[in-house]
Amino acid sequence: MELGGRRAGSARWSNLQDIVVPQGPWSTQITTMRVILQRVSNASVSIGGMTVGAIERGFVLLVGFTHDDTVDDVEWMASRVVGLRLFGDDEGKMNRSLDEVGGALLVISQFTVYGDARKGRRPSFIAAARPETAIPLYERFIATLRATGVRVETGEFGADMQVSLVNDGPVTFWLRTAPDADLTGQE
Repeated sequence: MELGGRRAGSARWSNLQDIVVPQGPWSTQITTMRVILQRVSNASVSIGGMTVGAIERGFVLLVGFTHDDTVDDVEWMASRVVGLRLFGDDEGKMNRSLDEVGGALLVISQFTVYGDARKGRRPSFIAAARPETAIPLYERFIATLRATGVRVETGEFGADMQVSLVNDGPVTFWLRTAPDADLTGQE
C-alpha cells in the first residue's frame, strides 16, 4: 500500500503510527461512497405499509455516503452500476448489463453501511455523512442513474422502510469509489 509517496512497511517510515491500515473491508478509516448491490428477481420498498417502489429483474442498491464524498464519486458510481455485466448470457456467464436485460434499479439510502461494530455492542456511525451532506448526493445519484435511461425506483431518505427482495443467484457486491485503493492488502 502506498501512502504519501512511501510504501507502508518500508524502512523509510520513521513513525509507524502514521500508517493508516484498514482493519477489514468495512473499516471506517477508508472513507468512500459505498453501495451494496444485490441482483434480484424482484424487489420492493414500503413505508408505513404502502409500497413506494418496486422492480422486477434488476439491482437493489443500498447506498451510503461519507463526509468527503463528491459529485464525482456519485457520477463514477452511477456509471459503474449501470455498466456492470452481472446477468447471465446464453452460456450462463455473467456477461450482460442491466440495460441489455431490460432491468431496473431500486435505490435505498442506507447510512448503516458505514456502521463500525469493532468496539462495544452498539455500532458507531460516525463515518456516515450527515443528512445535509448525504441528501443532495443521494438525489444526484438517483438523477444520474435516471439520465442513463434505466428505470429507477427509490425509497425515501431517512424513512423507516421495509425492503423485500428475492436475491437472484445470490449475487451481491460491495462497491465503493476510490477505485485505486486496495482493501485486500495486496498490491
